[in-house]
Amino acid sequence: MATTKKTKANKSIIDDNHIITLYMNTVLENQEVPKNVYLFCKNNAIEESDFYSFFGSFEAVKQQIWVKFFENAIATIEKDTAFETYTDKNKLLTLNFTLFEILTLNRSYVLYSLEENKEGLKNLKVLKHFRTEFKNFIVSIIQSNPEEKSDRLSRVTEPVFSEGAWIQFLFILKFWMDDTSKNFEKTDVLIEKSVNTVVDLLDTKPLESLFDLGKFLWKEKK
Repeated sequence: MATTKKTKANKSIIDDNHIITLYMNTVLENQEVPKNVYLFCKNNAIEESDFYSFFGSFEAVKQQIWVKFFENAIATIEKDTAFETYTDKNKLLTLNFTLFEILTLNRSYVLYSLEENKEGLKNLKVLKHFRTEFKNFIVSIIQSNPEEKSDRLSRVTEPVFSEGAWIQFLFILKFWMDDTSKNFEKTDVLIEKSVNTVVDLLDTKPLESLFDLGKFLWKEKK
């Protein structure tokens, strides 16, 4: 049993990020979720009380990992002081490019996370809170550009646009999971073409954008 002094020392350095890191490393090293919280804490030399101070279950850890991915992407984006001056299209491009840069840095875990239940993207429970954060940010993008907003929202509501952007993200995510190109260059191409399509569907040339996206996807299936 740890002494009071040592326990206090450990508590001072344990936070949600530390537990998440331990969890991701454990999963990747063993290719399976820990059997239970007790064994996880014992194997990582932390107290169960430390774990439960931040998470009620491993399911909560899984969901929070994806939220962290999103928060890290937003933190990166916000370092660019010019971001607020971007058009809606460029904001969406920046969001998607940044998100997939972060997912690529954690690709081994992401692939395991999405393929763990053998259903891939058919079971999106792990993305529940990530989806909420994502859609809220999309709405904030629309609301931040009132000069673009009025004309667009006369044709589509914010919830519809945010849901469309979410479906688009899942579409890109599935493509990225299967992408074997160098530096995932084909995913970068898809991000640009699909964002152009989604935004142009609210603008003037949807058919041309859909045709361009369709040609790219057809080519990739061959």
